[in-house]
Amino acid sequence: MVVAIVQETHGGPEVLKPTEVEIGAPGDGEVRVRHTAIGLNFIDCYVRSGLYPLLEPPGTVGMEAAGVVESAGAGVQGFAAGDRVGYVWNVPGAYVAERNVPARWLVKLPAGVDDRQAAAMMLKGMTAEYLLHRMTQAQAGDALLVHAAAGGVGLILTAWAKAKGCLVIGTTSTDEKAALAKAHGADHVIVTSRESIPDRVAEITSGEGCIYIYDGIGKDTFEASLASLKKHGHLVSYGNASGSVPPVNLQALSPKCARISRPSLFPHLATRTDLDEVSGNLLAAMAEGVVKIDINQTYPLAEAARAHAELEGRKTTGQSVLLP
Repeated sequence: MVVAIVQETHGGPEVLKPTEVEIGAPGDGEVRVRHTAIGLNFIDCYVRSGLYPLLEPPGTVGMEAAGVVESAGAGVQGFAAGDRVGYVWNVPGAYVAERNVPARWLVKLPAGVDDRQAAAMMLKGMTAEYLLHRMTQAQAGDALLVHAAAGGVGLILTAWAKAKGCLVIGTTSTDEKAALAKAHGADHVIVTSRESIPDRVAEITSGEGCIYIYDGIGKDTFEASLASLKKHGHLVSYGNASGSVPPVNLQALSPKCARISRPSLFPHLATRTDLDEVSGNLLAAMAEGVVKIDINQTYPLAEAARAHAELEGRKTTGQSVLLP
């Protein structure tokens, strides 16, 4: 028996309860992983609440983790007991001490990446990778707007975009978070509790706006993002931290000939080749020091409910992990 966080119904953080469960032997193509760290992400909150219909209770949330291979099922090649691995998988269930995972989703971890970094980087780091290199092609000199720049994806996006030579404008809710975003490379930070996003973007860019805007907040920032777009700009709405974006009048895009997209990570990992390319690019950026994964909060796995409450309450910065 191992400890898992099980929810019997959709709802708020309080539905997450520590429970002992039985984990069977790995099946064909599967690897049993003993988790040493588990990633905490907003998507976990969406799944828990039922906003994303990926889990029919009772069940366990969680999309990413890192750990050590305990055993491998039939047909598994390239992984053996003792290997350090990380994964992100679009089947919830990572909030557990041990788990059977298809080998297709596992990535071997290099010596320079520790388990907590790996657990925190898989989903957020690969999200930043596809946002910068696949959904957009940010180049030196481009003016970018990164919402929630002190958050998990935001800090990685900010540092990576700055390393590419972009002008990075971040948004945060407090001065403390603004200082953190600047420490990771933001050229300017808009503190939304007292500043207008469109007005400050116009001031910083001499009225032109931003060519790319990365918005993981959703409802609360969507109109400000549209108003901050440059002519022929691209708004990438990739999350709903404040709620779903309301219906959009596409005619509003005509004056700027602008684009809106609503991507997600897993279509960019549709094949093993895709996974190797995206994760390889991320790991290379980490090895070069371009991307730094700072773990700013840790929580015992049994306190997953508190972790969710603090994440949704915007009390966290950077990366957070759960520890079995």
